Amino acid sequence: MDVPAHVGLRTSDMAEAREFCRNLYYGTLQIEPVGDPGRLEFSADVARLGPITLGDIRYGTDIHVSIGALETSYHVLVPLTGRLRSQHRGATVLADPTRAVVYRPTGDIELDWPASCRLLSVKVERAALERELDAALDQRVVSPLPLGASFDLVDGPGRTWAALVRLLLTELTAPDTLVSRPRMAARWRDMVVSGLALTVEHPYGEEPAGLQGPHRPRTVKRALDAMNADPCRPWTTRNLSAVAGVGVRVLQDAFRRHVGMSPLTYLRRLRLDEVHAELSRSDPGRTTVSEVAYRWGFTHLSRFAGAYRARFGRTPSQTLRDRP
Repeated sequence: MDVPAHVGLRTSDMAEAREFCRNLYYGTLQIEPVGDPGRLEFSADVARLGPITLGDIRYGTDIHVSIGALETSYHVLVPLTGRLRSQHRGATVLADPTRAVVYRPTGDIELDWPASCRLLSVKVERAALERELDAALDQRVVSPLPLGASFDLVDGPGRTWAALVRLLLTELTAPDTLVSRPRMAARWRDMVVSGLALTVEHPYGEEPAGLQGPHRPRTVKRALDAMNADPCRPWTTRNLSAVAGVGVRVLQDAFRRHVGMSPLTYLRRLRLDEVHAELSRSDPGRTTVSEVAYRWGFTHLSRFAGAYRARFGRTPSQTLRDRP
């Protein structure tokens, strides 16, 4: 079970602030002062909880931020004060307390961040949000998700989601709260991910050509729910078909038609995503690739390594060693 972790920093040293953000968010992150560097008053409270990283951050002086080749996560910035100018994938967004900016895991990011801006920074691992939207819509989705570049914070689900994130971060950074207990934290974590999946703008439901998949029959949904609820279980096609209430061949045909792969291929992809997420946030001095692989049901390490590299373009050991 994921255990919440909180870290904070107050500093007037730009190099220290830069290293703090690189370690917790992205190794490619570049931060350069635009205003007076002597006025830097960096302040950050950041909490990690499984696939999400929440931060309350301000710099106290004008800065420019560049993030190259975002690939591993979706990201949302919610200004609490001031206005942020963002450029990503050809779109410019002026984010302020009335509008959040959203980043897909593809392409570079450029931010003009003024001294007046304090914001909530929400990082969600790619696989976690994609699985949640896939389940919420009960249909196939493409990766990366074609999300809108921003959403409203004044009315509707955006306001509720931002309030949820802010409350969760406050509770995770305070001592001895109910949310700091792993079981409760896991429920709040799931609410943040599922809430974001239902808040962001996306084309699903409008049936854009080539994007919308068919709605899945109940038998397929039962098998998907079972695998997502317990991916470590040694599932076979036979006991998945029993869960679904149909024969093996019927389930396999339904999966190929409505999911695009066999049940066990889906299960392997699900487990690989979980391994990738755990390696990305683990300490290489305390964790080994084999431990994580075995924990998620991979018993043949050479086959696992080949499948991992085919899916993520790098070896498991590289992910563990080069974690953000």
